[in-house]
Amino acid sequence: MNVGIVGGGINGLCCAWLLQQQGHAVRLYERDRLMAATSSRSSKLLHGGLRYLENLELRLVREALRERDAWLRRAPELTSPLRLVMPIYRDSR
Repeated sequence: MNVGIVGGGINGLCCAWLLQQQGHAVRLYERDRLMAATSSRSSKLLHGGLRYLENLELRLVREALRERDAWLRRAPELTSPLRLVMPIYRDSR
């Protein structure tokens, strides 16, 4: 099946990648550079739910960790682990 996707941000690229993996012919349409708007607003980290941890949204942390691990397995050439050090202060949440 031929599929056209409008938008070369993270969602468009992921949809295109998944459809291509399933054997579809995919054409991606983007007005500017791929990820041009997304990249300027993103840390580009598969964060594993750090932003949810502060609010103790543990279900979302678990979901983000699973998604991160899936990317590490599926596309190791596009991902790499990065160790981060986060200071935790006695008076912080």
